[in-house]
Amino acid sequence: MKVFRGLPNAESRAPCALTIGNFDGVHRGHQALLKHVREAATRLGVEAAVMTFEPHPREFFARLAGDLSRAPSRIANLRDKLQSLSNAGIDRVIVEHFSAHFASMSPQEFVEKVLVEGLHVKWLMVGEDFCYGAKRAGNLETLKEAGKQYGFDVQALPTVTNNGERISSSAVRAALAQSDFALAAQLLGHPYAISGHVVHGKKLGRTIGFPTLNLRVAHKRPALSGIFIVQVHGLADQPLPGVASLGVRPTVEDSGRVLLETYVFDYAEQAYGKLVRVEFLKKLRDEEKYVDLPTLTAAIARDAEQARAWFQQHDTAAISATDRI
Repeated sequence: MKVFRGLPNAESRAPCALTIGNFDGVHRGHQALLKHVREAATRLGVEAAVMTFEPHPREFFARLAGDLSRAPSRIANLRDKLQSLSNAGIDRVIVEHFSAHFASMSPQEFVEKVLVEGLHVKWLMVGEDFCYGAKRAGNLETLKEAGKQYGFDVQALPTVTNNGERISSSAVRAALAQSDFALAAQLLGHPYAISGHVVHGKKLGRTIGFPTLNLRVAHKRPALSGIFIVQVHGLADQPLPGVASLGVRPTVEDSGRVLLETYVFDYAEQAYGKLVRVEFLKKLRDEEKYVDLPTLTAAIARDAEQARAWFQQHDTAAISATDRI
């Protein structure tokens, strides 16, 4: 799969079947949409393409208003989004930088400059509530009219539901906010996880007896925050059990940087640079600020004890690192 930061240059442009959206989480509704795009691309003999945005448009406008609380939390990082799009058979992804210039485009300019000239769209599918252009002035009907004028077919995907409820990124965020990982998995079509390369941290965990695998979280508002029972994929043939903290580490840091730290039980090997996937199973508690390191260490010990007990009670794929064959 080819990934473009912004519109492809003239030499890289190719006719495509396209869909447009934020695709945060690439849930089952998105997957249904992507399936139609893949089928249309095959039928027409063109590439299957997705245009997505970074930052999320609502985040851009929240920053503009000086109120980041209005920005949506993020379900997935860009790596996981791109991997999900690749898994769906997409040939090319355009990651468009959502800027003041892009936001100011009129619907007509968006069609001409982006869809026709920039992407050579031959077939386009969007959701029934799709809007585009400055002040969301363009809608599905104006897009269909533009398609007739410029020679591309426009289709709308009907709402995809789960037990009668619309599947959406907002619904996934709500499930994760409630730590309802079973519902999140239903909406996503797979268990919720975050992947990334293990990076060096301050190595504080090893000094207090709980060495952690650290993953950077680029966005400031992840859909989850707190202490969780997890299993880690990518370190062994089977997932390994552990406990993870996702948040800003208030006891030892005040930078506001978001980090995913995972203590994998009985795992002593070097993992720096490895690509791992941390799957969330159950929330234990919210993140807290402790008065000193001994108090923090005691809290981590309690979390690890609870997590080990949970694994003993549940039939999961995760096994202790010391039990590997």
